[in-house]
Amino acid sequence: MATSRSLARTLGARLLAYAGSTKNLVGSGCGVAGLGLTVTGAAGTYWPVVVAGLYGAGALIAPPERPAPPSPGGPAEQLNDMGERFARLREYVAEVDLPDPAEARLTELMELYGALLEPGWVADVLATEPESVHALSRAIELDVPECVDTYNRTRWWTRLTPGGESPERHLERQLSLLYEEAERLTADLREAEARRQQTHTTYLEERGQHS
Repeated sequence: MATSRSLARTLGARLLAYAGSTKNLVGSGCGVAGLGLTVTGAAGTYWPVVVAGLYGAGALIAPPERPAPPSPGGPAEQLNDMGERFARLREYVAEVDLPDPAEARLTELMELYGALLEPGWVADVLATEPESVHALSRAIELDVPECVDTYNRTRWWTRLTPGGESPERHLERQLSLLYEEAERLTADLREAEARRQQTHTTYLEERGQHS
């Protein structure tokens, strides 16, 4: 019985969706035209076939339904998704064998990212700054994985053909640049929060003057 009810609901939902579709609307318009032919006597005794045929032809030539564009999530929604991606990134880098200097820098970087994404007032401030959200998302989703992956690939080739600047030094430099970027992002958030505090102070002062 439960399966039958579920099937009936599914069929009902599909019928309702088709009722408002472009194909049904165009087909219905053609069917109405067929009824007009019936009234004038042009369709003759085969009017049901004419009406059904015109409806089918209209539904066939109608353009398909365009899927609704995905609604872009706001910064707060992006932060929720970023938290999940960051958790996966931490699991990945934990399994990678890195040289000590690079591993220390990566640990500092991941701790800073984690502090920014930790639920609380810091993440609330971050959610109000779309550019900062974008920068942090790019670093977590693209930059850090690319640094680690490139290091692994380059290290493999270096074992075959030694020489040149070491991949370890490149990795440490890349991670240091990302850490500097994260520090600038943190400083921008701190300044944004200070501006909001000053704005609220000014508002309270002006309100007191007019009370």
